[in-house]
Amino acid sequence: MTKNQGSTDVKTRTLAAAALALLLSACATSAPAPERRAVAKKVDPAAVVADVRATGEHGHELEVQPLRDPQVEDLRLQAQSLEAAGKLKPAGAALDQALAITPEDPDLLQWKAELALLRRAWQEAEVLANQSFERGPKLGGLCRRNWATIAHAREHRGASDAAAVARRQVASCTVAPPVRM
Repeated sequence: MTKNQGSTDVKTRTLAAAALALLLSACATSAPAPERRAVAKKVDPAAVVADVRATGEHGHELEVQPLRDPQVEDLRLQAQSLEAAGKLKPAGAALDQALAITPEDPDLLQWKAELALLRRAWQEAEVLANQSFERGPKLGGLCRRNWATIAHAREHRGASDAAAVARRQVASCTVAPPVRM
């Protein structure tokens, strides 16, 4: 064997080994993509609802409150005291009775959405807040509460981009007063 043959043989083997490694790496499967899991944050539902309700309070628009059926008003008061006592299911049942009398009431639907937030029923909260928004005035405090509820529900379900969209909608619920000269 000559010196040239030996170096060619080594080059051939090296080239063959490199080609084999390349072929094997092409056949290998890639590592699975990391699973996207929602990070479990400590959630204080009472703080979430307090934030939603506070969002609905500030604003300078005129809000008209319709006259309420006395029976619905009694059920609202009952639901309010039950919620304050931490009895969320009975409070929801009182609101269900009120909704049976006035099924399109956006205030009652929003309140049920807030009770759903307290129970950590994020999907239900979003659905109810959407229903309230569809039936409501599209401006003012109720509108802001609707979108704040939707934002919190989406955020806690791990849909942060959709939550950001909902948070931007909160601002559209406030109309600047006309400039007076």
